[in-house]
Amino acid sequence: MHSLISDTDLRVMSVNVDDDRLTVELMDGRTIGVPLAWYPRLANATPAQRSHWELAGAGYGIHWPDLDEDLSTEGLLQGRKAPRAATVE
Repeated sequence: MHSLISDTDLRVMSVNVDDDRLTVELMDGRTIGVPLAWYPRLANATPAQRSHWELAGAGYGIHWPDLDEDLSTEGLLQGRKAPRAATVE
């Protein structure tokens, strides 16, 4: 498996989620911005739930405990959207 360049610091410095966009600042100075629609759990969450995040995976991921949502910086950099969930009836 090929990994991203190891001499960059992909750890999360800050996270901001508004009604349209997820923005993540990395320790190496880069900013990742993606449409919130890519992550339905975040898109459907309240502002309070969105703002309650914590670092995961030694800083290489983000966890929203109220939503059971986890994203990695590598996945964000590769443009991975949330997998489509099966419809529950």
